[in-house]
Amino acid sequence: MNRIVENEIVIVGGGICGLATALALHRKKIKSLVLEKSEELRATGAAIIVQANGWHALDQLGIGSILRQTAIQIQGGKFISISDDGQKEVPFGINQEFRCLKRTDLINTMANCLPMETIRTSSKVVSIEVDSATHYPQLLLSNGSILQAKVCPKSPRIFASDKVVIGCDGVNSIIANMVGLHQTKLLHFSTCVARGFTNYPNGHQFPSEFAVLCRGQVQLGIIPMTHKLVYWFITRLSTSQDSTISRDSNLIRQSLMESMEGFPIHAMDMIQSCELNSLHLTNLKYRPPWDLLLSKFHKGTIVIAGDALHVTGPFIAQGGSASIEDAIVLARCLAQKMHNAKNTMIERRIVSEAFDKYVKERRMRVFWLSLNSFLVGKKLDAKSWIVRFIVIAIMIVLFRDPEWHLRYNCGTLHEEEGD
Repeated sequence: MNRIVENEIVIVGGGICGLATALALHRKKIKSLVLEKSEELRATGAAIIVQANGWHALDQLGIGSILRQTAIQIQGGKFISISDDGQKEVPFGINQEFRCLKRTDLINTMANCLPMETIRTSSKVVSIEVDSATHYPQLLLSNGSILQAKVCPKSPRIFASDKVVIGCDGVNSIIANMVGLHQTKLLHFSTCVARGFTNYPNGHQFPSEFAVLCRGQVQLGIIPMTHKLVYWFITRLSTSQDSTISRDSNLIRQSLMESMEGFPIHAMDMIQSCELNSLHLTNLKYRPPWDLLLSKFHKGTIVIAGDALHVTGPFIAQGGSASIEDAIVLARCLAQKMHNAKNTMIERRIVSEAFDKYVKERRMRVFWLSLNSFLVGKKLDAKSWIVRFIVIAIMIVLFRDPEWHLRYNCGTLHEEEGD
């Protein structure tokens, strides 16, 4: 019989990575506490593309079959180049599982599989430091509360928690700063992205394929999610007005319509008819891939995962899946090291060894994902054909196989020999 380890592990951030980590730990009979800064769980962005490696990870969490019911499988794709001389269409195959999920479906499904006491909302972490006496991390919350390793009966503002902190707090991660990955190192692509949904009450006519339409430096991607709902995204060069535009859905739609001059009528109609509350326009940040080769992913009993670690552009559609992979590997490494512990207390040595194993397993995976995405982003950014040619040449050498990232296996959460 599997034993339940009673120690709670604090996970900072209730997004995809934070909830996936909590669920992966739960599958391994390890309790955790998720701190989410918002009043309720939120799903930033409209949808998430999940490819074969991501579906393997979701199956390990035990939610793959549930989520497959919410989205159709994409069978193929095509690139359409649009110019004043007409359109040129190039089909491409999709040989492995490819679906597009609503982020809210993914977030809610993971949350519903967790014990009710796992998630604590309205708990924004403003700083983290290591207690000089116990050497355990302390989390200061925005309401003045402190989470630390032991209960102090003389102070009602100090609550019981544990000494392991997992930072899944996204792009502007406080926990990443603690372990040495500073947010000042994040850079911007010249390209921004807008995302949204368009609902067709009587059904749409799009086939089950991923269509990418390009005209100049504007690119439109179209992915059917159900027989009535379509997800789309548009990349274009950023402008000085984007910070203002991004705060108003009507302005976002207007700017997109202006940038899509020359696109087919059905594409223009899709944007015009979109669900305004689904619209998001964001500048794209990234962590330089080479930083991942030498940077620390953990410090003592503090570790980071997801966007807190590998901030990338969306260009190979692996950000969300990579975060779920992080969760699987992290939970597996912790469970393997904790299994033979003689008591229910989590020893610092055991945690450190588990995190070392996690870092060793994930470092090169996230480096190559980040490098691939970085090169695609720079190709889109490039205004000079010489720069674009150089980037394409590098990609041909390093990433000749366009499906290389789909064949990664993050392992299993099932009980293994010696686990």
